[in-house]
Amino acid sequence: MKQLVRRIGKTIAFVLPVVLVTTGTLAVTRVPWAPPSSGQQQVLAAAAADGSIGISAAPEHRPAERLAPQEALLRSLLHELQVHDPGTALAMLDRSMRRHPSLTPHCTALSEALGRAAVRKYHGNVRKARSFARPVCDGSFAAGVAGGH
Repeated sequence: MKQLVRRIGKTIAFVLPVVLVTTGTLAVTRVPWAPPSSGQQQVLAAAAADGSIGISAAPEHRPAERLAPQEALLRSLLHELQVHDPGTALAMLDRSMRRHPSLTPHCTALSEALGRAAVRKYHGNVRKARSFARPVCDGSFAAGVAGGH
């Protein structure tokens, strides 16, 4: 009887970590802020390499692009900045970094892109754009504002 209990215990000790790692890995493969994969029309803010913002509509017949998580987050942040203000987008970035720590290597670049976009939103008014600065990603937003004019 003792031998049977030991064998069951060893089996559980071996199988349980494998199951936990596998289910944990599968749980983080979905990104909740990625654009929907249906063919419905979306209006998103997109950033060019120079940080400028343009609003584009995805045609209904075109399949949704597969975006990296940081690219999908950047689109969402730029949309938030255009619809509301840079402070709201920075708060969203802060929440995203806390919820998805795997994106923290991209935080600086995302925050800088928001800074450049804020300057463009306010037509080069650096003072207005800088007024939304928050301590997200070590002041990268301010660096983006400074480089965005």
